[in-house]
Amino acid sequence: MCKDLKIIGELMNNSYGRARRSFREKDLEGYQNLAILQADLQADYLTLNIDGTQQIQVKLHEMLEFLPDLVPAIQEVTSVPLSFDNPSVEYHKIALKHYDRSKGGQPILNSLAASRENLDEMIELVKEYDTKVVVMASEQFVAGGTSQCLDPADAYKAARYFVERLVNEAGRELDEIIIDPGLAPVGADTYGLVNIGLDAMRMINEDKDLKGVHMVVGLSNFAWGTPKTVRELLEKAYLTLGMDVGLDYALANPEKTPGPLPKNHEIVDLLQGALQKGRVINGESQEIAGFRQAEAIMELCNKYVEDEF
Repeated sequence: MCKDLKIIGELMNNSYGRARRSFREKDLEGYQNLAILQADLQADYLTLNIDGTQQIQVKLHEMLEFLPDLVPAIQEVTSVPLSFDNPSVEYHKIALKHYDRSKGGQPILNSLAASRENLDEMIELVKEYDTKVVVMASEQFVAGGTSQCLDPADAYKAARYFVERLVNEAGRELDEIIIDPGLAPVGADTYGLVNIGLDAMRMINEDKDLKGVHMVVGLSNFAWGTPKTVRELLEKAYLTLGMDVGLDYALANPEKTPGPLPKNHEIVDLLQGALQKGRVINGESQEIAGFRQAEAIMELCNKYVEDEF
């Protein structure tokens, strides 16, 4: 793996079949095997997300009842620090209570966001348990509630808001804060969300007041829906573009050996060109630009699928 990129292994997530089976059966050994597998692949952190997905329904009380056994079981077999991923403050309270810092070091609380119902309590937990913390900069506060950031300046503003609160209220150093600008599936991205994320990272990376913060994306989202033969190449090409503007963490499957491609790799150039086609020109709508980008991504995928045969 790339030494400049820290990997948060994502296999203990109910999006994966092995994790779902382990959760359904409350199989601690199954989780231990997933933890060992990712540790052996040199993941820097291991995410623990036992929430529901499209494939499995999970109630909050089921998670809260399982965590006191699950967290220590994982820590029995690895010293890799854990990243607790859930929107519920109750989940984090129990997960952090049962996490042994002497075995695993500083954990990650994932994540703070404008839409969190108990945001103040979450910030208090970050301080109380001295955690690293992931901030979702893809959401913003608006009059009467919250909304998705559809402009890189809004994501940048959201990042600055949370950094200020975490420094002042939770005593965080900048290098304990990890900003997630969001990452959409590129094959269906007609709203320019991939470019918004890259532009937001560039703005954050160029802000001297934010020097030291880290940036992360959920890498598996990026190539979702594209042909399997090109997915890993697309993910690695995205990492090349992302790391060029400050990305240094990825929530990813370590079995895929995630890492950037050389900047002169053909698919990096093709991806960058496709994303450039998604930028609005001559007063057109974002939808028109987005469909132009989608067509370019489809052409890119077709080229690599054809090259396989």
